[in-house]
Amino acid sequence: MNDLTLQKARAYEAEHGAAISPAERPAYHMTPYVGWLNDPNGFSYYKGKYHQFYQYNPYDVRWAPMHWGHAVSTDLLHWEYLPCALAPDSPADNGPGCFSGSATQMDDGKQLLMYTSVVAEKQPNGEMRDIQTQSIAIGDGLDYEKPACNPVLTQKDLPEGFSKFDFRDPKIWRETDGTYSAVTVCLAEDGSGAAVLFQSKDGFDWHFVTVLERCNNQYGKMWECPDFFPLDGKQVLMLGPMEMLPKGEFHNGHNVIAFIGSYDEATHTFTRENVQLMDGGIDFYATQTTLAPDGRRIMTAWLQTWSDTEDKPQGCKWFGQTICPRELHIKDGRILQTPVRELDAAHGKRTFHENVTVQSETALEGIKGRVADLAVRVQPGEYRSFTLKLAADADHHTSLTYDPYTSELTLDRSHAGSRADIVHSRSCKVRSQNGALKLRILLDKNSIEVFANDGEQTMTAWIYTPQSADGITFAADGKATVTAEQFELDL
Repeated sequence: MNDLTLQKARAYEAEHGAAISPAERPAYHMTPYVGWLNDPNGFSYYKGKYHQFYQYNPYDVRWAPMHWGHAVSTDLLHWEYLPCALAPDSPADNGPGCFSGSATQMDDGKQLLMYTSVVAEKQPNGEMRDIQTQSIAIGDGLDYEKPACNPVLTQKDLPEGFSKFDFRDPKIWRETDGTYSAVTVCLAEDGSGAAVLFQSKDGFDWHFVTVLERCNNQYGKMWECPDFFPLDGKQVLMLGPMEMLPKGEFHNGHNVIAFIGSYDEATHTFTRENVQLMDGGIDFYATQTTLAPDGRRIMTAWLQTWSDTEDKPQGCKWFGQTICPRELHIKDGRILQTPVRELDAAHGKRTFHENVTVQSETALEGIKGRVADLAVRVQPGEYRSFTLKLAADADHHTSLTYDPYTSELTLDRSHAGSRADIVHSRSCKVRSQNGALKLRILLDKNSIEVFANDGEQTMTAWIYTPQSADGITFAADGKATVTAEQFELDL
């Protein structure tokens, strides 16, 4: 590693990242070392640690030519920052930079990164356009080299009519026979997204295999950040549609959806059986999964969405964070999400209230805080709505409201410190249980993650509420019987 662009980034982050104290960061959600973070990349287990790379601009809290930031963890909660892994410094990526990608391990023990390389190219009409190709880098978990063979996939490897301008986000994995596979997304000839499968014997020489799935202008336009993996006897294709129109559980704008189905490895045929929205909240995008050593399928994501990236706290030194990683399972044809079990080991002081009757706004002794794991169970009863306020003081709060007649759960962060007129409220349907509801809520300094009915639905959002706003209250229109259990988190 002797490139000046990468050395400059490493020197800058070493000085300015070290100046950000742990008190200025969330307690257990990963942020960039300094500057800007968007998509998590290269989420993997390598040399005894979880590695999480991320789209990164160390120099500012805004998007700019993309680097790859890098952090490692043994428990998915505490992250140690390593030096910047990739910089836009090669002929294949010396313009807008090194876009999203993934990681796997090679036979010789080295780690293989595969990412989208982007350069600006003058078109026949004189217009400058960004061309997207796929490149690789090989390293030891700290330093990475880009081989001369880059890019390893270009438009010539795509079906006729597929775009060279929108061809990105490779997710790489090893097959049981040791060969390499990768799924990318591309804009197809019909002007909407497609997921494309490639394979390689050695990780260097890649070839087209098949188009796994097409959008057909049904789920947004271009797709991003694909993932393709087996889960509990099914096969999942997860990706991020852009420019969605609202329909059913899908909201407008950027979504993350999962196609659940079956996969014939011999013919490389994916058969879709079901599709679901992966998060019904406000800030959730760019998912990526990895397989833990114990066999768990674990997912991370960007705890943000593109439509509200201009809304930042004044004077912030970092921007963007990732979710608390989640374990995935399938039950009754639907993916369930639960916080990684490592979080349970961080449980500290327990506060428990059982079968409390709630009517007007009520605080329960010991239930408060901004870094906590809170479980709430509402029993069936004679109430018309139930509201939980979090991160609350006289001027601020974020609320969860449940309507038992429509089975609709609404997350509203309108009073959570934002000064921008963006999306602050979103609702999702939960499974009707005659008014019963189970919630698990992860609170951190700058975020809320909600898991309804054991992870059947999730809702995620950032909040900028002052840290002194740590109240939690319960209220019902009518009478609701509530059980609440809160664990402080020792982190």
